[in-house]
Amino acid sequence: MFDRISKFTNSTSFLNASKVTIASVVPVVILNFLGHFEIGFTIALGAFYTYPSDIPSSLSHKIKGLIVASLIVSGVNLLVNLAYPFPLLFYPFLGFLLFLCSMISVYGQRATLVSFSALLSISLSFGHLHTGWEALQYSGFIFTGGILYLIVSLVFHFVQPYKYVELQIAEGIKLTAKYLKLRGDLWSPAADRQKIIEKQLAIQVDLNLIHEDLRKMLIGNQNASATTTQNRKMLLVFITLVEIQELALYTSFDHSKLHEKFAKHPEVLRTYQNVAYKLASTLKKLSKNVHHIAVYVDKNDLKNELDALEFAIFDYEKTLGKEEAAEGVLMLTNMLKYAKNQVGKIKIIQRAFSLAMQSYKLKDKDKELEKFLTPQYYPIRTLIENFSYSSSIFRHSLRLTITILIGFVIGKFLPFQNVYWILLTIVVIMRPGYGLTKERSYNRIFGTILGGLLAFGIVSVIQNHVALSIFSIVCMLLGISFTQINYKISATFVTMYVVFIYGILTPNVVEVIQFRILDSLAGATLAFIANQFLWPAWEFINTPIHIENSIRANRNYLKEIADFYNKKGEIPTSYRLSRKNAFVEIGNLMTSFQRMMQEPKSKQKTMPLVNKLVVLNHSLLSALASLSTYIQSHQTTSASESFNYIIKTILLNLEHSISILRNETIITDTFFDKEDVTLQFEELKRKNFTRLATDDELDKETRQAKMQEASMVIEQLIWMSNLAEKILKITKELKAVNND
Repeated sequence: MFDRISKFTNSTSFLNASKVTIASVVPVVILNFLGHFEIGFTIALGAFYTYPSDIPSSLSHKIKGLIVASLIVSGVNLLVNLAYPFPLLFYPFLGFLLFLCSMISVYGQRATLVSFSALLSISLSFGHLHTGWEALQYSGFIFTGGILYLIVSLVFHFVQPYKYVELQIAEGIKLTAKYLKLRGDLWSPAADRQKIIEKQLAIQVDLNLIHEDLRKMLIGNQNASATTTQNRKMLLVFITLVEIQELALYTSFDHSKLHEKFAKHPEVLRTYQNVAYKLASTLKKLSKNVHHIAVYVDKNDLKNELDALEFAIFDYEKTLGKEEAAEGVLMLTNMLKYAKNQVGKIKIIQRAFSLAMQSYKLKDKDKELEKFLTPQYYPIRTLIENFSYSSSIFRHSLRLTITILIGFVIGKFLPFQNVYWILLTIVVIMRPGYGLTKERSYNRIFGTILGGLLAFGIVSVIQNHVALSIFSIVCMLLGISFTQINYKISATFVTMYVVFIYGILTPNVVEVIQFRILDSLAGATLAFIANQFLWPAWEFINTPIHIENSIRANRNYLKEIADFYNKKGEIPTSYRLSRKNAFVEIGNLMTSFQRMMQEPKSKQKTMPLVNKLVVLNHSLLSALASLSTYIQSHQTTSASESFNYIIKTILLNLEHSISILRNETIITDTFFDKEDVTLQFEELKRKNFTRLATDDELDKETRQAKMQEASMVIEQLIWMSNLAEKILKITKELKAVNND
């Protein structure tokens, strides 16, 4: 239990919640002591509005982003107060303001969170309406709260500048360990490989987010802090962590074939599985010791497991004889090389946190790391281009604006006590997708009822204001901490916090609970109905876009691999960027598929086909990465015409798949003949074997090993070709179903 509490309090969620709690509580405590509770509470609201936009980024972006967020949340509050006394002007103006605040989401993650904060500010402004000088003063206090939060956030940053990065790296190491553990599970003969791959893809989604955060924090800060030891060490750990995961994906094996090959020698595969599990467990231990890694040393450095695998390979070869065991030994040797590479990378992370690595400097190839950051531009053109029904953000903005206006009218003309709570509920739970809105509606209602009952029970027994104040602070901290982890728990604690505040300020707390539950029900119901009937954003509409992006990213990656194979030399930055994009897009595709699973059964008619395309694209990425690794780690000959011909067939199938998804015409006579492709594979195999057979510098054993290796590469190409054909076939089926 203590470990779980320690883990929770040492998380990024708790760290962020601590910042906003301090920024909210301090002004209330100080100003309440001076007899100005209302001012303190307003400043606390400003801090609360501003904190969502405090996302991972460089220091300069953090400061600019929080200042802009403070200006926007205080500005919209002032505008609502100034327009409210004029009904004819107010309602159209409110609609315009809501729509505009929602539309700024087109500018990315930070803009989406600023949009959310602005909508919160508009909603809660109806709980504290002011006129004239008071309105200006009130919005000024909100701005002050935002700046106070900025100061608190900067204090946290300068006291522990790498705290957030360390926590994210620890989480990244833990998720990578889970990823490797699942790879170990694949070696069980009865393993459900389909489910395991789906779990790997789900972890890939989370890892993509963490990697993007770390790029912003580490690479984005390179100019300002490239000379600091800590930044260099953290950047090394991040790069190595990405390489561990990529190496795991690159080293793909045909498990069915291997189990068939070693059916009479299962102990060899079990030995390798033990190595895979040990790699995962070592990383897991590493994630728990990020802050005192110099103390943690793996006593055997995985040596026992690697020695056991080497002995198993030797025993296998001895049992069957060199000739008969040659192919199997090559496969097992490749697995051993993979394991040794992973051990080497884990040791790099271990040393990076020790004193021995303080002099580490980035290699020349990493000097262009800034290109891996997602550029942040805010041109007005982006906003204008999204003023179209084809834009999902435009439709969501329109849907949200209409729903809030309906909620406002209902709250005004029906006997609801606090109209702003209806609006707040709509803003908090309403999301572009049906599934997430439905889930948040349920969690919001559940949390509100449970939190209300628990808080009412506590308030009935305890009326001491000091005790209730302490309870409210704790509930606020926990409520914000659980926002991203478990929204149901978050809603429970937030409700308790609100009830405790009312328990301090008003005597009729029972009535407050009743109206809060009623208001939350009304808001959740409106949000749910709107997402289902007002231009619903069903995921099956968006999924083909993500499928297209994933296929395109894989195609671009294959082009870069083929170019590198033909030209040789240093690995270009464009190659590494295409590899990163392929990882990101397969993660986006998996996220889209997960959202589709949350929607009504009637909207899931394409789900089986989408699932197949997710797995096929992941398998293709794995095959591409394997080919890439082979080309980089071996001295290859010039690319033959047969190799380039086969690559062209794969690229063409992928391009045809993209064309189908884009409703573009396909010129049928550009298809390659299946028999011709098969002949090219045979020609490629013949040339490779002839070259090796006539190489007098090779001894018999080396020649045999290289022939087996060449054969495996050709099998990899055949696999890629088959995957591309299947992607094209299923893409056609998907398009046919969507057109029905």
